[in-house]
Amino acid sequence: MELLKQQPTIKAPGDWFTGRRLVRRHVIYSGQEPSRMRMNLVRFSPGARTDWHHHAVGQTLHVVSGIALIGTRNGTILEAHPGQTVTCPPGEEHWHGATPDRFMEHLALWEGTGGGTEETTWLEKVPDETYNGPRTSGR
Repeated sequence: MELLKQQPTIKAPGDWFTGRRLVRRHVIYSGQEPSRMRMNLVRFSPGARTDWHHHAVGQTLHVVSGIALIGTRNGTILEAHPGQTVTCPPGEEHWHGATPDRFMEHLALWEGTGGGTEETTWLEKVPDETYNGPRTSGR
């Protein structure tokens, strides 16, 4: 058993996020072989969102506070509330972020590939027209 050293909260890279808002991330766990588990606590200011991206082994998002918006290429934008969990299958292009008027925190969980393949492939920015599209409530 090992108590892990707590990592500092850092500003998320601007080239992975859309908007002039702040996004902070806190690496909770980044497994070393044979573990491939990854977990971050990510805090989005109002209107902030990731760029389009996908994960080689999928991703799970657990909403801690606020309302998360999770969008897919088919135009679906799901509203997820505190306590709700959303899974994105391997290779599904998606984005996630806060609503325009509220902060949002979620736990982001995913696995490394273990073979040198990129865990996450980052794509283009999410335009405002897409971000402001119709939503489906997860309640």
